Amino acid sequence: MEDAILEVEDLHVTYHVYGKEPVKALRGLDFEIKPGDILGLVGESGSGKTTLARSIMGLVPAPGRIERGRILFDGEDLTAKSREAMQSIRGRDLTMVVPNPRAELNPLVPVGRQVANVARVHLGLSKAQANRAALEMLQAVKISDPERRFHTYPHELSGGMAQRVVIAMALVCSPKFIISDDATSGLDVTVQAQVLELLNRLVSEKRTAMLYITRDVGVTAHFCDRLAIIYDGQIVETAKTAELIEYPMHPYTLMLMAAFSQNPRLRSMWTKAGSRIASEAGRQGCPFAPRCVRAEPRCYQDSVALRELRPGHLVRCHIPVTR
Repeated sequence: MEDAILEVEDLHVTYHVYGKEPVKALRGLDFEIKPGDILGLVGESGSGKTTLARSIMGLVPAPGRIERGRILFDGEDLTAKSREAMQSIRGRDLTMVVPNPRAELNPLVPVGRQVANVARVHLGLSKAQANRAALEMLQAVKISDPERRFHTYPHELSGGMAQRVVIAMALVCSPKFIISDDATSGLDVTVQAQVLELLNRLVSEKRTAMLYITRDVGVTAHFCDRLAIIYDGQIVETAKTAELIEYPMHPYTLMLMAAFSQNPRLRSMWTKAGSRIASEAGRQGCPFAPRCVRAEPRCYQDSVALRELRPGHLVRCHIPVTR
């Protein structure tokens, strides 16, 4: 069995705001990803997805901080590393692709040189070597006429082409781990499918591991090896993709799937009126209970751990949906 490249153990991240109760963004996350695997992390806005990405990258913004837990990358705990050590890891071994490529690209520098600069900084290549590596990477991400595009400025590229350049920047150093934080959310469906196919191929060829963060559970169905559903800073369900899509057990997972259904009756079955209740210090019970159509009194009072209900299928629920 191949060892995991990334292991997250009991990760707690809290934002401390003066005069208010601390906001617990992540509350005991546990998962691992092996080389060549893609884990899809699915949840609505505010569920903790981006906080997790920033935690792995060592970029949790103030006033947030990691309160407890470990992030083991290639056997080393990233939470114990200095800022300087993390700077040497980011971009080379760890990299992240974000949804707004134009914000990541310098409008005053040709895109090819931007890719080459990443290779020069992290790999110590000469200018000529870095330019060759950048050109090869532009070819790998299927940019048409890469020799000409090498000298193109970001404003001359379409959104899909700009995203490919950002992916080239992320992969030019052959990183061991990639985080895609809703990186395809702003693209039209055709370009989105092309970018997903590209990422999938490059991960497979280079044996890179990926955490694919998204709000769209439908996108993950044909792309990710495993899925993890996150709600209010906790993973509430995780399994192999085909298993979870065919046998969803947590009411929140079913609600996410129903949100993409064209059947109003199906959506209403798994949607309960009421706003999302924010985390509170010392709160007991299931955070999804106020929105759950199956909630019972114990759901508001007793916490529940992830339980294996089918082989490799873990669910955090007192009353899972079974059939």
